[in-house]
Amino acid sequence: MADLTLTGKNPFSLAADALVVATAVVDDAVVVLGDVPDSVRGLAAHARALGVSGALDEVVRVPAPTGVEAGVLALAGVGTSAPDAEALRRAAGAAVRTLGGGRTVLALPADDADAVGAIAEGALLGAYVFNRYRTADETTPATVLELASPAARTRAAKDAVERAEIVTSAINAARDLVNAAPNDLFPAAFADAAKAAAKGTGVKVTILDEKALVAGGYGGIAGVGQGSTRGPRLVKLAYTPSRPAARVALVGKGITFDTGGISIKPAKGMEAMKSDMAGAAAVLSTVVAAARLGSDVAVTGYLCLAENMPGGGAQRPADVVTMRGGKTVEVLNTDAEGRLVMADGLVAAVEDGTDVVLDIATLTGAQIIALGDRVSGVMGTDDVRGEVVAAAEAAGEQFWPMPLPAELRPSLDSKVADIANIGGRAGGMLTAGLFLQEFTDGTPWAHLDIAGPAFNEGAAYGYTPVGGTGVGVRTLLAFVEGRSAKA
Repeated sequence: MADLTLTGKNPFSLAADALVVATAVVDDAVVVLGDVPDSVRGLAAHARALGVSGALDEVVRVPAPTGVEAGVLALAGVGTSAPDAEALRRAAGAAVRTLGGGRTVLALPADDADAVGAIAEGALLGAYVFNRYRTADETTPATVLELASPAARTRAAKDAVERAEIVTSAINAARDLVNAAPNDLFPAAFADAAKAAAKGTGVKVTILDEKALVAGGYGGIAGVGQGSTRGPRLVKLAYTPSRPAARVALVGKGITFDTGGISIKPAKGMEAMKSDMAGAAAVLSTVVAAARLGSDVAVTGYLCLAENMPGGGAQRPADVVTMRGGKTVEVLNTDAEGRLVMADGLVAAVEDGTDVVLDIATLTGAQIIALGDRVSGVMGTDDVRGEVVAAAEAAGEQFWPMPLPAELRPSLDSKVADIANIGGRAGGMLTAGLFLQEFTDGTPWAHLDIAGPAFNEGAAYGYTPVGGTGVGVRTLLAFVEGRSAKA
């Protein structure tokens, strides 16, 4: 992870490989924001020739003009002359990602602690590079970052940077897990990674293996994992401050690879199914980050881990499984496995006691059809759903509120069991939510479907790399912090 420091010095006098300034559009003209030398401000007159539009995610590099000690000047678009926190986050991320290695000074608008925190988050996320499997990698990540701000000496700005370092470390850890090859990250290996991540944080880790899952009646997790030679796990992570202001439970889908099982997926694109554990990665990172931040909210995470394979012992369409708590489910499609492992996790969370439970999962292709690759869906109890949306807005992530229409519930009726694991084709994201609702026992709850945003198969943008994105961590942390503020 790159090293980031605050500085109150004049950024234009600092020797560096690159200096980043903000460009924006004002009255249809491109301008350079902030107190900058005339030589820098004058570049705006040549915006068209330089290919500068001031748009978000745009980064244009030019030789540093007179009055700038850095070797290169990077013009990063922020859209408007009054950029919000997310615009600053994206501009910093795009600039650092584009510039790569060396020493970079960020002279984006950072007049207060909120702006400082956003820029720090964007820069540290933009510096992320996953090169675990490359023997000769030409990608050089950013190593030294300096964030220039007139508020650099204030306690609030320093705290904002410290928080940004903890949050981005958590997000990048989630990205690493999502990007790991599935032959390396199987359920037992994920459980080991959870233990390692929690070490020294005060988070208590409890792991149930396949025998304990069967003995405990976790028919969903055990059933999904029975086709693999690498058995399933349920990992419980408990962070408990001395006097909890509130209790939040988080349940994450952790299918370390999803072939679809007997209802096998098409071969094309199946390699992306290594990302089907992104929900569990987000939960693990959130619990660890909450502990490192010293939250006064008790946060318990449940990682529902299995590998969905079409082996000789695999679950079959028409099987009936008994879930934790006794409810029976007819498995009509083994590729609707995520809701089975999540249902067991939800029951466990409710049994353990909590004020509210959130589950997060790469659950349905229907989410991608409905909302695309960058917007996640959220369903659940009305007030909790609204709370998640507000947390996402504050954190800079996109979650869209979706309904749970009662008229879709009958499509989940089974002829032989309490409920079937799939409903009709219409409203697939919503019927998945309705299925999960059956296992919440009236506890305030929200379901976050991150199927599209969890794994970026297109080009990198802003602070978002190709591959694992770490989506959900910031929203879950903001939700936890919101509960603290409420208390």
